[in-house]
Amino acid sequence: MLIVIPELDEDQVGSTIGRFRTVIDRTGGEAGEPNHWGRRKLAYEIDHRTDGFYIVMEFTAGERTLVELKRILRVSDDVLRHTIVKLPPNYAHKPLPAETEEVPA
Repeated sequence: MLIVIPELDEDQVGSTIGRFRTVIDRTGGEAGEPNHWGRRKLAYEIDHRTDGFYIVMEFTAGERTLVELKRILRVSDDVLRHTIVKLPPNYAHKPLPAETEEVPA
């Protein structure tokens, strides 16, 4: 998961994600499609900012890819926060349920 600075526009956010995808591909990993959550309010202020663009991306990678990706994420000025989580081997991606409309009584 990445939280990107709110000063960027959608094209710049896409470019930032593209840089990270390139690193993953170049070092032998496979990146899935990013899931853009959009601009959201942060739980607490970070670097005098109260919101940011949230992006979740699943990828498979080896140790070399993780080391390089962590290094680049740490020094990137476009990224406020990031986290990389190892999913369990039996993890099955489940799509989010569709929102249902409430029927008046």
